[in-house]
Amino acid sequence: MATYVLTGGATGIGAAIKAQLEDCQQRVITLDIKDGDYTVDLGDAASRAQVIAQVAEDHPAIDGIITCAGVASHFPDKAKILAINYAGTVDVVNGLRSCLSRGGRVVVISSNSAPQCSQPDLVTALLDGDAEGAAALAEDASGHDCYSGSKQAVAKWMRQVAPDFAREGITINAVAPGYIETPMTQAVAQSESYGDAIRQFVASIPAGRPGTPEDIANLVLFLLSDKASFIAGSVLFADGGHDAMFRPGAGV
Repeated sequence: MATYVLTGGATGIGAAIKAQLEDCQQRVITLDIKDGDYTVDLGDAASRAQVIAQVAEDHPAIDGIITCAGVASHFPDKAKILAINYAGTVDVVNGLRSCLSRGGRVVVISSNSAPQCSQPDLVTALLDGDAEGAAALAEDASGHDCYSGSKQAVAKWMRQVAPDFAREGITINAVAPGYIETPMTQAVAQSESYGDAIRQFVASIPAGRPGTPEDIANLVLFLLSDKASFIAGSVLFADGGHDAMFRPGAGV
């Protein structure tokens, strides 16, 4: 039985990953704002540090980390979008890195909206560890730029650290979902600010349907498996062809 630490396992994509892992008789330790094995506010640095230290003490040997916790562009506190989505990923992975056994797996969740961020300074501030500077930039940025910027920073950070992880026998990769029907995305779709844009976005998905949490869980479980042992430092889009439609020349 392998042991995995999962953030955001109460609903949506995280809940689907948790269910599939438990169906495979794996142990899942969840960190969440509510209904988790450990209660944590990933948007608060002190709460993050306290819970990460406790998890490391309680579980000194783990096989993988999956970071699913996040908030969307409609979240009212834009600085917290950055803190939860970026710091809530990076701090958890860095804080539990020493607990990972050789052959360990890390999967972080980015987004197919990551390339859409129009505020490169915000992404740079996050990658530089300048939380105060990023929060200041967020004040004048849109919720969408804060969300997409946080997810772009997650993907870029993953690429930066992947070689060092690989040298330790640990793979780290990112999954970039498109529109997935979850409580979080449904709340955005029903919002006055983003509803019309979301409906148009969903209608344009080449695959002809929105994604499901299980679509993403299927990919994550593959990345956690031995079959993915040579995949490291990759961003895998699971979006029904949306990114390829918007950016046909990217990555070629």
